[in-house]
Amino acid sequence: MDFSVIEWEDIWQASFDTLTMTGASLVLTILLGLPLGVLLFLTSKKQLLEQRGIYALLSFIVNMLRSVPFIILLIVLIPFTLFLVGTSLGVAGTIPPLVIGTTPFFARLVENVLRDVDKGIIEACQAMGATTSQIIVRALLPEALPGLLAATTVTTIALVSYSAMSGVIGGGGLGDLALRFGYQRFQTEVMIVTVAILVILVQLIQWLGDVLVAHFTRK
Repeated sequence: MDFSVIEWEDIWQASFDTLTMTGASLVLTILLGLPLGVLLFLTSKKQLLEQRGIYALLSFIVNMLRSVPFIILLIVLIPFTLFLVGTSLGVAGTIPPLVIGTTPFFARLVENVLRDVDKGIIEACQAMGATTSQIIVRALLPEALPGLLAATTVTTIALVSYSAMSGVIGGGGLGDLALRFGYQRFQTEVMIVTVAILVILVQLIQWLGDVLVAHFTRK
């Protein structure tokens, strides 16, 4: 193998694009998925705002979106992405399907994390006259922080994987580079380098997530 044929400038640009897609999508996923996950938890059976109808509707939507393979979701959302950002290609065209694909996933993780919070904490807050919003902001979310960080780590890794998959429709980043050069032009060296960078990136994300979880768990 001759790694000298690799255009390293393209590799660094693709890596930057992958980080941009992942970072921007993660922020939007948290902004949308966290409230959705909290709402799923609160409206579920025997919780503060129990509403079986609302919970059933939200749960159906979340499960429906989660059941669609991401590669199909990428294609189905092309018209919506075009309407939203004006293109279905590159970094900008990849972010909307990434957010739509991972928000339900993250919301369900948030719901499960909140279910593991000791019910005695909520009952104690209610006994002191705290409102629902105060219970959520001052007790529920802080108590669930280590679990939420772990959920965020898992979601971030999923976003890296999805961003690579978006190369199939010209989404940019390492996946696009691996497909166009590594696969279509039979440049095995490019494929090896892009896969190695993705593996390193995932390992770093997991390490950072574990460090943060351990730090806040001790507190």
